[in-house]
Amino acid sequence: MIRRTAICLLLMVLSGFFCARADVSFIGGAKDVITLQPEFSTGLKNIFVLYSTEGVTLQYTATTENPVTWQRYGEQGGGYATDVEGVVYDGLTSSLTPVEGDCGYIINEGTTQTCVWVTDYSRHPLTLTALEASGEGDCGTATLHLTGSGDDIVYYTITGVRRTLSRELELKYTTLVWRDSTESNPTPRWEPHDTVEIEEGFRPTIVLPAPLCNTTFHISGDRFLKHWGESQEKESDLYTTSAVDVHCIVTQAERDNDNEKSSSSAGTYGGSAPAYITFEAFGTDAVVHYEWQMALDPEFENIQLRINQERTEQTFLDAGTFYWRFIGSNADGSCEAYSETYTVNIGVSDIQCPNIFTPGSSEGANDVWKVSYQSIVDFHCWIFNRWGNQVCEFTDPSQGWDGRFRGKLVGPGVYYYVIRARGSDGKQYKLSGDINIIRYKDRGSGGTTTGGDTPEPSEE
Repeated sequence: MIRRTAICLLLMVLSGFFCARADVSFIGGAKDVITLQPEFSTGLKNIFVLYSTEGVTLQYTATTENPVTWQRYGEQGGGYATDVEGVVYDGLTSSLTPVEGDCGYIINEGTTQTCVWVTDYSRHPLTLTALEASGEGDCGTATLHLTGSGDDIVYYTITGVRRTLSRELELKYTTLVWRDSTESNPTPRWEPHDTVEIEEGFRPTIVLPAPLCNTTFHISGDRFLKHWGESQEKESDLYTTSAVDVHCIVTQAERDNDNEKSSSSAGTYGGSAPAYITFEAFGTDAVVHYEWQMALDPEFENIQLRINQERTEQTFLDAGTFYWRFIGSNADGSCEAYSETYTVNIGVSDIQCPNIFTPGSSEGANDVWKVSYQSIVDFHCWIFNRWGNQVCEFTDPSQGWDGRFRGKLVGPGVYYYVIRARGSDGKQYKLSGDINIIRYKDRGSGGTTTGGDTPEPSEE
């Protein structure tokens, strides 16, 4: 066997596998012949699929005056090919009637070989009788039971390797896919999606991922019958899905405060308190029960909060790490889908107070006195001149003092701040200190002010 295969391979190499100009054709038959182009490694020029070999003639047209001989081979490969009897020669044309199917032909023209395989489809007819879907209640898979028949359509390479022709049965059904928001689709959502699965051959049992919506299954084919206009088709009854899936969107309100520090890291939410985060879940058709869970551990063994709704807006005021996830389940709770775990990390508090600024000197550069802070959830600041008169008050740590009193820039000198605040970690702040305003350019007069504090304000 090894020796014959080696001889066959050697002949293939010497002859260039097949003569590209030689013509193999068919005459007669009820339907046209389907021609397939196999992989080069098979040594076959073509695979021909005949509706039936009855009344069909296989014809070869040579390109030279060299002698033409025919051989036939089966599952053992070309190394065991035998001579074909009954070939009729007429000049450059040789023909064989009747042609035998489910075998290979090696046509030798001098030292050139043309190797083809002929399949008789009538020996492997496809019949589809019924299609039933089961697996309702199964969270992961749907099972289809296909009644009918259709054996494998096999062929053999020139070296005797068994191959199977794909019938390419089309199995169609509808499921749901997630669509993110785009300019043309501003609302993210689950959308119906028509799915096509290609079945290589007839299988009485087909297992596939469970659809995420109720659907019917439709199978048709095979590709050969479709080509001949005789496609077989069957459709199942309505399949009621139990499978569930969820998609979640978590968004955090952004703050663009140039004096606020954040301790959040990549892949987490939170940072500086207060953090405003919206959790929103989208479930597939079978999702009936919704629950957001918050825990203090990533394994959710210590669940602190359960919220039975799809959307929740949360304000995080306390320092620490919090874990959130969503669970969606079907009506009887037999199928559950979990979101990923979302980590919210709120940093500890901090306040740093500068003691120098230069209002009016250069706009946008150190012209507003602000504290540097993180995770401050309650804040109150008063600023006084040296006579104890209040010149500024604010309750938002992102704000500051622009060096003005009653709309006018105060003079340079020493001012005083008093701060009372509370951090996300419960820390209480009682701060006080100096604010030094150094000289600045007086834009109104064009001169430079070097004087002292603002005069004592009147009490009008």
